[in-house]
Amino acid sequence: MKLILTREVSGLGRAGDVVTVKDGFARNFLLPRGNAIAWSLGGEKQIEGIRRARASREVRDIDHAKEIKNTLEAAIITVTVKVGTSGRLFGSVTDKDVAAAIKASTGLDIDRHNLKLAGHIKKTGTHAVKISLAHQVVANATITVVAA
Repeated sequence: MKLILTREVSGLGRAGDVVTVKDGFARNFLLPRGNAIAWSLGGEKQIEGIRRARASREVRDIDHAKEIKNTLEAAIITVTVKVGTSGRLFGSVTDKDVAAAIKASTGLDIDRHNLKLAGHIKKTGTHAVKISLAHQVVANATITVVAA
């Protein structure tokens, strides 16, 4: 079956690649998880948009990764959430929330899969986040969770 990958799949390809896989792998793994869409002429037109989005998130080289690391470590990243009376959050702060806060404060589009949280963030305050940018380049950013 011919597919267009929407995100990176280990051992198969990157977002925007057109791949041919066995029908069962496509039906049971790639399509239900949203890792790929079926190839068609209309889907072929989406490839450029997928590749453009991938290029905006991609780190060009080690020097660029170090530059992004310095920007992230110097940035003040704030996540605003709903909080109960005891200071406990309704739910928790997810990696999507952190990625959106990074984009809002620095303008950098970081893939949420590169974020490593210490655990579930369920309280207001300051929390550490590790961000993998390139091979052996990891930024240690600090996020502040505040009540809405």
